[in-house]
Amino acid sequence: MSVYVYAITADSHPARLRKLTGVGSPPEELRALTGSGLKAVVSHAPEGLRARRRDLVAHQEVLERLMSEGPVLPLRFGAVAADDQEVIRVLDQQVDAYRERLSALDGCAEYLVKASFDEDALLRRILRDSAEARRLNEETRRSPDPAPKIRLGELVADGIQQRNRAAAAELLDELSPLARETRENEPAGNDFVSGSFLVEADRQEGFRAAAAELAGRWGEDCTLRVHGPLPPYSFVQ
Repeated sequence: MSVYVYAITADSHPARLRKLTGVGSPPEELRALTGSGLKAVVSHAPEGLRARRRDLVAHQEVLERLMSEGPVLPLRFGAVAADDQEVIRVLDQQVDAYRERLSALDGCAEYLVKASFDEDALLRRILRDSAEARRLNEETRRSPDPAPKIRLGELVADGIQQRNRAAAAELLDELSPLARETRENEPAGNDFVSGSFLVEADRQEGFRAAAAELAGRWGEDCTLRVHGPLPPYSFVQ
């Protein structure tokens, strides 16, 4: 029977799983597999598993309990192995790499930080700061010639890109020194930056304060979101 894998820990991890349930309906029973000084927390993998809210919450609760007791390599929702033997075989094969990462993650949690600017506010700022942009804007109002409009669009797009790059660099420069490790992600949607930060427990309050200070400095035209503490998904490898 296929096996659903939640996380990998050292075999010294207490992995107290009582009062926790796994994914599935009815919920699957949690158990631990050991091999090469490591432990994998698993359950049977229910058929037709999808990212339903109940199952996502169950997965997260297992990880949060494990993280409260020691370092954990969290697997993302939906990790399935063919059987117990495959899980143990992977533990044996990856023992050195897994032990190294467990040591690196000890006492840490992940913080995901994303930010976006209000595009209308950015446009107003570009028009305020650029005489050329103001001239082109006036010309587009007076003339049906499409050339000024095209040139204005190019200038605005370039200005937005430059400001976004500068702000992204500022965020990473400000927050990275407060983290043990940093991973820059590909921004999605209107975000100009997305970064994952591995932050030690005694530095997390300072990290959140630094992010809030940066958001205040950028003002209401910027939306800065801090998600965490989270299982350190981005730092497993």
